[in-house]
Amino acid sequence: MVAMVIGRRLACVVALAAGVTCTGDSAPSQSNMTPGPGAPPVRVLLFSATAGFHHESIETARRTLTARAASSGEFTVTLSENVADLTASRLATVDVVFFAMTSGELPLDEAEKAALLAFVSSGHGFIGTHSATDTLYDWPAYRDLVGAQFKEHPWTQTATVSVEDQRHATTAGLGSAFQLEEEFYTFRENPRPSSHVLLALDPASVGASGGDFPLAWTRAYGQGRVYYNALGHFPSTWTDERFLRQISAAIVWTAQR
Repeated sequence: MVAMVIGRRLACVVALAAGVTCTGDSAPSQSNMTPGPGAPPVRVLLFSATAGFHHESIETARRTLTARAASSGEFTVTLSENVADLTASRLATVDVVFFAMTSGELPLDEAEKAALLAFVSSGHGFIGTHSATDTLYDWPAYRDLVGAQFKEHPWTQTATVSVEDQRHATTAGLGSAFQLEEEFYTFRENPRPSSHVLLALDPASVGASGGDFPLAWTRAYGQGRVYYNALGHFPSTWTDERFLRQISAAIVWTAQR
């Protein structure tokens, strides 16, 4: 097993050296890493710019994550809606970039796009929530980073979310399933073949006869870690302790602490 992991990592190093992006879930998926004693807090750039739909939940996310950072001491949050904060020099000051309900074709220039990809592939973290997959359709490399693109939201109701991996740091304590009122997404491509799925919608709970509907997943991007969670449409989701625990753990996990 150790040899297999080393082999995958060496393959990623070789691919990156050749200018080829290495994606998939080769990073450990069942880590319960937490910052060790005296470890500096994870520095998070919470980016919530929108060029399309602007979610009401953005302000709640900004407020609750800032409060969470202050109370836990595990991370710090810098708020931004400015694409200029995605330059290489600015990203050098943070550990995790968090696209919180971003939308549309954000005006990133080529240098900013390259900086974001290099930031993650060099060993840093990327998190996306909800409409982070409804963002930058015209940039295929972004889809490869986050793992899928939004297709539609056919169900806005209370439904059952199945926890496929109860051992991951982000799902600890959730049990095998939980119920939540949300706007549930489907995607243009199923992320499962190239990602490690953590949460999925129970189709029976929305009256569907079947189907595979991943809602949260992790993936490796070069030497970096990516976490995406499709929940977060309603402000109430951002005050739900079950969701906030997932996001807080994702921050630490993507930072590889």
